[in-house]
Amino acid sequence: MTGSGPVDVPLVDRLAPRCTFPPPGTAVTCAVSGGADSLALLVLAAAAGCAVTAVHVDHGLRAGSAAEAEVVRLAAHRFGAAVRCESVELSPGPNLEARARAARYAVLPPDVLTGHTADDQAETVLLNLMRGAGIDGLAGMRPARHPILALRRSETVALCAELGLDPVDDPSNHDPVHRRNRVRHELVPLLDEIAGRDVTPILVRQAALLADAAAHLDAAASELDPAEGRVLREAPVVLSRIALRRWITEATGSEHPVDSAAVERALDVARGSIPSADLLGGWCVRRTAGRLRIERR
Repeated sequence: MTGSGPVDVPLVDRLAPRCTFPPPGTAVTCAVSGGADSLALLVLAAAAGCAVTAVHVDHGLRAGSAAEAEVVRLAAHRFGAAVRCESVELSPGPNLEARARAARYAVLPPDVLTGHTADDQAETVLLNLMRGAGIDGLAGMRPARHPILALRRSETVALCAELGLDPVDDPSNHDPVHRRNRVRHELVPLLDEIAGRDVTPILVRQAALLADAAAHLDAAASELDPAEGRVLREAPVVLSRIALRRWITEATGSEHPVDSAAVERALDVARGSIPSADLLGGWCVRRTAGRLRIERR
């Protein structure tokens, strides 16, 4: 059993103080796949006194996936939560992980809570580092929509075991075709071995420090007009980069922080070095009479 405190104190009571749920009585929607992390999210949200609605999304990608909804229904009823089940249609093919994520969030409310843990945070930081996502990416996920971000995956598994819940084991979480799985099962253990310690808390602490720095710089960068080339040229380059990254992310609807190479290309356009540049996913930035615009190629 993981966690801290006397062994006779239920694990839910020991984990609850490390969560960041809104005040009791607040209506929240939790994305619940049926895995240990999302079931723990449901349990802890109910324990926090929130009015919980659990939403399960069936992607229909494997036999028996519909049965996972029953796991969520039973858990929701047991812990006094409402439940809603959604189905989306996906076909096998390229970018399946990204398409599944997009389809899932399309049927979830914008303020949905998710069961991401500290382990997910460490993986996200490493993935963003490999993408060159800059300070926003290295700051990882913010706790507002991820209330169990301070918990470890081992703790959500232990909580389910203590409560007699039988989580769904999604085989796609072990498929090395997905980069996150290779980070989880290969890279993080290798880093632990090289460091001679558990690197996840280190990565999580670094993300928190960078999130504080990013918030401060974000506030300063919000004063800039990212479409005005002169403003970007005259501002400190760190603020120009942040303003451009935010603008590009919002304009293109990118799910992840825009990589640094795309930001530098946009900055070259702002400086007048080039008239236009490709960004990502068929988007480009152009300059006309000193003003920048983002548009489809």
